Amino acid sequence: MEVGFLGLGIMGKAMALNLLCNGFKVTVWNRTLSKCEELLEHGASVGETPAEVIKKCKYTIGMLSDPSAALSVVFDKDGVLEQICNGKGYIDMSTVDADTSSRISEAITKKGGYFLEAPVSGSKKPAEDGQLVILAAGEKALYEEITPAFNVLGKKSFFLGQVGNGAKMKLVVNMIMGSMMNAFSEGLVLADRSGLSQQTLLDIVELGGIANPMFKQKGPAMIQSSFPPAFPLKHQQKDMRLALALGDENAVSMPVAAAANEAFKKARSLGLGDHDFSAVYEAVKAPKS
Repeated sequence: MEVGFLGLGIMGKAMALNLLCNGFKVTVWNRTLSKCEELLEHGASVGETPAEVIKKCKYTIGMLSDPSAALSVVFDKDGVLEQICNGKGYIDMSTVDADTSSRISEAITKKGGYFLEAPVSGSKKPAEDGQLVILAAGEKALYEEITPAFNVLGKKSFFLGQVGNGAKMKLVVNMIMGSMMNAFSEGLVLADRSGLSQQTLLDIVELGGIANPMFKQKGPAMIQSSFPPAFPLKHQQKDMRLALALGDENAVSMPVAAAANEAFKKARSLGLGDHDFSAVYEAVKAPKS
């Protein structure tokens, strides 16, 4: 099975590599072409433009950083739309809002192509291990055809119906995750300022009803002020913003998420945007401005 892959950031690179290691032929493209070099060593081909990748491959996956990047790859010169046609499928695995997904879907289906949105729950390590959770929506036939690739990339995929539902579900999941990380950070700081051992707090949390893989994985590095980027904080804050907009659309009061978003914005203002999203801990620790 030959698959195109657009976008080789932290997630995209790991995902494309997984496909290559599992016997897929993969043609990659990235805005910074030098990021393609490591994948070349593993047998990938390189397309000079998104249009070139689409022309070559029946199925192409996009994994871009935000809505503007996702739209740019589709609509700009030498973009997806220039070569998408009958019989070709485009699968956008970026985390974007439902309106962005709908715009892309409409443009691709007008050209005769098939579209599936399939954002993922999981960060760098799950991407490397093929343990992502895939939240797909759109063309059911394309979902069924691309399932062999999804089985390599993820531990479970869900088909959620019409375009927009995948995007919305991903924003809900990331909103919960960001709110939890902010509360966890506040707890770590409160323990420390109260003269308690942060490590003991981690041990206690791990044994109780609020134990979860995120706290277990991130906590030890956080108390060492180490934040290697598995999921960059700037992307988490973008997702909080998009989730709050979804809340506005549906008249849902979200005071906890709104407060967490302010903490992530503060962390960005401290220059932590490219660190892991757990670096919101530093914003909570910082004195009030």
